[in-house]
Amino acid sequence: HVQLVESGGGSVQAGGSLSLSCLISGTTVRSKCVGWFRQAPGNQREGIAAIYTGGGNAYVDDSVKGRFTISEDNAKNMVYLQMNSLKPEDTAMYYCAAEGAAVPVGGRLHMRADDFDSWGQGTQVTVS
Repeated sequence: HVQLVESGGGSVQAGGSLSLSCLISGTTVRSKCVGWFRQAPGNQREGIAAIYTGGGNAYVDDSVKGRFTISEDNAKNMVYLQMNSLKPEDTAMYYCAAEGAAVPVGGRLHMRADDFDSWGQGTQVTVS
């Protein structure tokens, strides 16, 4: 049973930075697709970044490209989302998810929440 625990959310002013962490346990992290999704009130959950762990490809959606970076530390079973130049529209609950798939198409990252089997509880990011 895969368990995911996010941390690092909080409140920040526009232009600031936050680093989210996702600790993965219960499985070998190598060669799995781990993604970050976010969901603002009234909106659908959207995938914004994904990484194929163990040195695989990493992707970010055009909506956050140049500001957000996804990375991993295999030794620690961690996946990170570094968020810079935050905007009020980045305000949302951020979720880490694993065992899914992500495909970049024309700059947009195709990630369906339904394709991911394991989810964390989420961490709130508020930008004012």
